[in-house]
Amino acid sequence: MSFAEMWADLLPLGRDGTGGYHRLAWTPPELECRAWFADQARRRDLDIEHDANGNMIAWWRPAGAGGPAVLTGSHLDSVPGGGAFDGPLGIVSAFAAIDLLRERGARPGRPVGVAAFAEEEGARFGVACLGSRLLTGAIDPARARALTGADGRTFADVLHHAGLDPEAIGPRDELLDRVGCFVELHVEQGRALTGPVGLASAIVPHGRWRFGFAGEGNHAGTTGLADRRDPMLPFAGMVLAAREAAERNGTVATVGKVRVTPGGVNAIASSVTGWLDARGPDDASVRRTVEDVAAAARAAARPHGVAVEAAEESYTEIVDFNIELRDRLARTLGGVPVLPTGAGHDAGILSARLPTAMLFVRNPTGVSHAPAEHAETADCLAGVEALAAVLADLASG
Repeated sequence: MSFAEMWADLLPLGRDGTGGYHRLAWTPPELECRAWFADQARRRDLDIEHDANGNMIAWWRPAGAGGPAVLTGSHLDSVPGGGAFDGPLGIVSAFAAIDLLRERGARPGRPVGVAAFAEEEGARFGVACLGSRLLTGAIDPARARALTGADGRTFADVLHHAGLDPEAIGPRDELLDRVGCFVELHVEQGRALTGPVGLASAIVPHGRWRFGFAGEGNHAGTTGLADRRDPMLPFAGMVLAAREAAERNGTVATVGKVRVTPGGVNAIASSVTGWLDARGPDDASVRRTVEDVAAAARAAARPHGVAVEAAEESYTEIVDFNIELRDRLARTLGGVPVLPTGAGHDAGILSARLPTAMLFVRNPTGVSHAPAEHAETADCLAGVEALAAVLADLASG
């Protein structure tokens, strides 16, 4: 199948009424995407490997290929209302790159794998890159099993219903030991890339924190203002403080998710939970931002008799991609723009265990995690060409 045919097959899966995508991990739309992945592997006679953490790898093992493998790929899940390209572009491009190499008669001396990592967005269980974190040992399996989604189901329960053993999750050194490097192709998630293809230099530090505000539920009409312990007020203060702290510390901070209990129009909330996403140029500035937000939240809560609890859900320090690998890709591609990114990726997690690199495909809208995310077909095909050239070089033996 051509790139266009694969893209057309995948495009309808998980599309919502806004034109965006709702492919949360192990929900029916994401399971359809997994079935699509398996079908694409079978069409190419690629061996499919499932690890215990929900990650999938389709292996191209030409006769005589041996030694450390070259791994590429991305993810299939999305944020709520996400764009079409974030994740799937890297997987469709990987299959298309293998097709291109086969058409040209290439016979790699090393195995080539196409990976689909599980729960990269963290939209269901709150921890980004969960599949690659488990694979590399970056998260404790016991903590992962207890992660709970908005539907009340734990990660362990979801895995069990998907036919996986929750007790088997965790590091897979024997898999990683077979891989020499990982290259992830991804749509660029800003508007910094002016040419069709670029390379990543680094991923800036980023993390997620959960803020819980515990007050007292009561009637909206019969409870006087002086008698209220309304957690929504300090939560609102925390949202405003996040913007102020980001401006002060030269970072970005976002409160994009909130859960109100019980959630009635005519009821004072008993509790509010809000999630803070903070990113910046260095670890110190990000940590300072979060400390400032936490201090402001507690100060805002005190006059209202509301208790505040803050907990870190995930954090990734700055990732400087392997310079030797990056320079090799740059030589292979004849020189392309090199730029940092403020978005997290599985490549960043895997970099702790093996050399990793990233290719970017231009996004003319500069929008990501939203329906307007886009890449022109010509740029996507340029990305396929670039990835094919990189894979041919790295897998040459």
